Amino acid sequence: MESELHSIGELARASGLGVGTLRYYDGAQVLTPAWVDPQTGYRWYRPGQLADARLLARLRRVGLPLAGIRAVLGAAPGGGEARRVLDAHLRRLEDGLADARRELSLIHSMLDQREQPMTTTPAGIRLTVPAGGLAAALDAVRFAVGADPELPTLAGVLFEPDGPVLRLVATDRYRMALAEVPATGDVPARPVAGTLVPTALVDALRALLGTGAAEVALTLGGGTVRAEAGEHRIEGTVPDADFPDHRAVTRLAPEHRITLAAAELRAAVETGATRTLPSGPHGAECEVTVLTLTGDGRLAVAEESDPEGYRLAVNRDFLLDALDAGRPGQLLLELGGPIAPLAVRTPGLPGTFSVLMPIRLPESA
Repeated sequence: MESELHSIGELARASGLGVGTLRYYDGAQVLTPAWVDPQTGYRWYRPGQLADARLLARLRRVGLPLAGIRAVLGAAPGGGEARRVLDAHLRRLEDGLADARRELSLIHSMLDQREQPMTTTPAGIRLTVPAGGLAAALDAVRFAVGADPELPTLAGVLFEPDGPVLRLVATDRYRMALAEVPATGDVPARPVAGTLVPTALVDALRALLGTGAAEVALTLGGGTVRAEAGEHRIEGTVPDADFPDHRAVTRLAPEHRITLAAAELRAAVETGATRTLPSGPHGAECEVTVLTLTGDGRLAVAEESDPEGYRLAVNRDFLLDALDAGRPGQLLLELGGPIAPLAVRTPGLPGTFSVLMPIRLPESA
């Protein structure tokens, strides 16, 4: 019998698997020998098992878990089960790569902060900004202001002086919006930590901008914010809040950049299929739009019956809010992997854009 079989050493050399590894997979009931010598315990394998051993070696190299290896080697030929297992593993690898990219982006941001730390907003920094530009910036970010009473540090808009611009940032953890407006005056030489202007003051400031003044003088720092437009003035206190680092979220590495008309995307989202998934605050369910890419590279809303392919799921209402806050005309959408944020940009305004956090789809979706 032994002349018709491969010894465990021969199978190891031919497949690239170690002898110890073959013993392990025998014990795991994945690749069992055809015969075990009752006297010596030595394992012998059929010639046909060499192909399984070589396949097993490759499955190990791509990190397929033991249960997946067992399913692939035990699948009936032509049944499709082995390919389904491999496709699911590939999606997990892609998701893990996207997670790793996002973590590395956060690490880069942390290193930047260590090497070039932000200074706190000095008391009484005074800036002059165009009233129309500030109004447009507030309109672009107001929808993303947090309203969760358990997260008061998100209940407002961050005013962050950065050289010749004043950057506005708002987030509720599920989306983030940024906008920039030109600024003159006490322009800091380096970015400062910024001032969180509470929601009530933000809305009062937006009303002040409708009084017809061409410019607004802003005074930030020292625990207060003051805005003066012509003869009108508002002032209030600001919290000492630890606002999230927007650079960690907006340091994106998109895989796809799609330009399309805002009205076209809105119509597709409003009429397209949705799915109900738990993704909102405290696990609340919401309507989810799943974006996909067609064979010719166009963006579309995926239907349930669409074949498997690229999928990016986002909160439908949040996406519509982002479209409302943006300017009409052309949009630039930046898409990463299925668990990477979606950026909605207006061409020509690099500092003004929205970021939507993705929603993880179930395997069956």
